[in-house]
Amino acid sequence: MSPTRGALVTGAAVTAVAAAVLTVAVWPEGSDGNPSGEPASAGTSAAPSPSRSYALSSAPSTIPAVREHTAARGPGWRPGQGSTVVIAKGSQVLADEARLLAGELKVRYRGAAAPRAGDVELALGDKDKGPAESYTLTVRDRMVRITGPDESGVFYGTRTLKQSLKADRTVPEGVVNDRPDRPQRGLNLDTARKNYSAAWIEDRIREMGDLKLNQLGLHFSDDQGFRIESVSHPEVVSREHLTRAEVRRIVALAASRHIEVVPEIDSPGHLGAILLAHPDLQLRSTAGVPSKGAIDISKPGAAKLIDELLDEYTELFGGKYWHLGADEYQALTVRDPASSFPQLQRAAEKKYGPDALIEDLATGWLNDRAAVVVPKGKTAKAWNDGLFRKTKIKADEDIEIEYWTGKEIGARPPQEYLAAGYKMLNLNDEFLYYVLGEPNDFTYPTGRRIYEQWTPLVMRGTQPVAERYSPQILGGRFAVWGDLANAQTAQQVADGIRMPLVATSQKLWDPRKPALSWTQFQQLAARTGSVD
Repeated sequence: MSPTRGALVTGAAVTAVAAAVLTVAVWPEGSDGNPSGEPASAGTSAAPSPSRSYALSSAPSTIPAVREHTAARGPGWRPGQGSTVVIAKGSQVLADEARLLAGELKVRYRGAAAPRAGDVELALGDKDKGPAESYTLTVRDRMVRITGPDESGVFYGTRTLKQSLKADRTVPEGVVNDRPDRPQRGLNLDTARKNYSAAWIEDRIREMGDLKLNQLGLHFSDDQGFRIESVSHPEVVSREHLTRAEVRRIVALAASRHIEVVPEIDSPGHLGAILLAHPDLQLRSTAGVPSKGAIDISKPGAAKLIDELLDEYTELFGGKYWHLGADEYQALTVRDPASSFPQLQRAAEKKYGPDALIEDLATGWLNDRAAVVVPKGKTAKAWNDGLFRKTKIKADEDIEIEYWTGKEIGARPPQEYLAAGYKMLNLNDEFLYYVLGEPNDFTYPTGRRIYEQWTPLVMRGTQPVAERYSPQILGGRFAVWGDLANAQTAQQVADGIRMPLVATSQKLWDPRKPALSWTQFQQLAARTGSVD
């Protein structure tokens, strides 16, 4: 095994090496028109010759790296003239993955058929034959077989095959057993502050699929813009926006790459674009000063407006998740919220009792919005600073907390949420925040720093939380925010986030110390096509 790629399972490796000595196969000398005598493509029909032995294989060259590879001796696989992609009997649900792979390999898709020499076969296994998103890739007898307990796992196996061919022109002999460490892995994109075209977003989705990332957050509503066409409230939509047809196309492409789109309408703060069309709902202090981006949650019309938008967009997006935001409500950033916004204090007491606080009213708002999306089959998400200490009303325990900072007013360390039993996602702004223009002491994150210093347990700053909390940390997303939207062009953003996102994909798939140095990892990224 190469010391720079993959992990060899010790027990399995010993068995595999012993077995491989007895089953040596080589390609005929000079076959496939190759005067050098290198192994010919898998498409040749010539019989193997026992005249030469092969070195023990190394793990495939991929990002993220495969977690386990059992080495073997043999020529490996690459597509030849007669190669096709087939699916196993009873695995018809894999037809889309098979067609995609066949197109990428420039070979024919034969449907549900018995595999032949030179073919790739995709097969769906029993649900209990491995964890979700896992796969087994076997290269043996001039064929490749990719199996998994679900469609996403089989798809990830095809990504390993694709990258290995790109990097080395061959998929090495042996068996890969691979799986992600975390179930949620992705990119978060702020389209509200900076508009991105559908085509630009689709390019990112294709890159994400090859990196085995499975979640795209779309923050499409904020003070600076509301970026998706609306049927229920067209008056709130910004001039530059995605049409509903474009959103459906984005969602469909994401689904074909097993990526879940997680939309976000942030409330009760960050609603400036919506409030331009509904100024009567803007939160104002006793002095009549408007509170930037904040909706007056004491007014019944506020909930009605936001819930109508939630109803519309939960239908448009489908999917399993909905992000409710809940962060940076400006009413709670002043020294004495009750004196500045007495209408909120009165509403809190009326709804929750005389000792209630405005924080209780804001928490109730979050829970009420969750009650809109959860019956539609969604898991609700919220930012960590939307939950407060010492409130009567507690945020619904099923809301997933996305932890981004400890710098905001009232922000708590992640351990507090974990100790309370919440499931969390890591968007640590120390490592994973790409903020355009670098305001407020932000600096553009580097792939090297993520690769060498960050893991899903490093949720705030640079120190990890206790290992015992690991099961509650569902994964993470690398986040792009458009605070100073014109600081970079869309192409500069794409170029700037590429290596950080590649590094993030590696650490979410396998948070252990990588086998490769950063320089070697960069070289591998270029070979696999992960970067241009």
